[in-house]
Amino acid sequence: MSSAMVLCRFLHFTVVLMLFGACMFRPLLLRHVPLTLALATLDQRLAGLSRLLAGFALFTGVCWLLLITASMADSLSAAFDWPTVQRVLSNTFFGQVWSWHLLFNGLFVACLLSPLKNSFALRMLLSSLLLMTLAPVGHGAMLDGLSGQLLILNQVIHLICVGAWLGGLMLLVMIFLRPTAHAVGPILQRFSGIGYGLVAGLLVTGLINVRVLTGAFWPTPLLSGFALILLIKVLLVSAMLGLALFNRLRIKDCEQRLSALRTSVILEWLLGVAAVAAVSLLGTLPPMVAGS
Repeated sequence: MSSAMVLCRFLHFTVVLMLFGACMFRPLLLRHVPLTLALATLDQRLAGLSRLLAGFALFTGVCWLLLITASMADSLSAAFDWPTVQRVLSNTFFGQVWSWHLLFNGLFVACLLSPLKNSFALRMLLSSLLLMTLAPVGHGAMLDGLSGQLLILNQVIHLICVGAWLGGLMLLVMIFLRPTAHAVGPILQRFSGIGYGLVAGLLVTGLINVRVLTGAFWPTPLLSGFALILLIKVLLVSAMLGLALFNRLRIKDCEQRLSALRTSVILEWLLGVAAVAAVSLLGTLPPMVAGS
């Protein structure tokens, strides 16, 4: 059951993060691009992918609830017992948060299937609420009172930075699949400019999370449990930063190096997905407190 939980967390986190980031970066990256057949085609593909991801997010969100119910009841059959599921939803902190999360997910799916899909403000609002209701799940709920609220706020900022980066990379991958239809240089410059702020926010909030949860700037022992998975995550993010710097340095001649840049952006995006997988596993492990 624990393996299924890690897989479900990974899939759900990934699609929610990418939905938010793609929604945020679409106007930021392409607002100055004139409306052409290529842009209309990209928007059509992005709309179709967003509907698919939102529907899959709702499916994995329900699966997550059922797995939590089975875990709390220590019985797999409890996941399919509606009164037990209702008790989890109404009597646990996770259930109360998840009720709102699934509601926002359902509204997002409905929005993307209706004429309201063209409202950027509504899509941005729903994708943001969907992302933010992930913050109290897992380690974000470990502390009570003001400390707990500040930790959740820090986690919200962390998720926004991660989601924007990962979803933005997904949008870049879609653009690079047909690079001759778009002016790649200006798009990469805008992404890189915003990326500096995202990386700074990601690093600062990540350090705060580790410090608060473990009582140290790095948990020990280094090569086991929580600390090992955290190290793997850091290495993956570091590799992403290296590729981002590589791409930034090659913006000036990017039109002549489209194949190499496409490979680099795809690899950076895949490393980000792998980092989310590490985070999904981290969320199921107890932090290793310094000195314990």
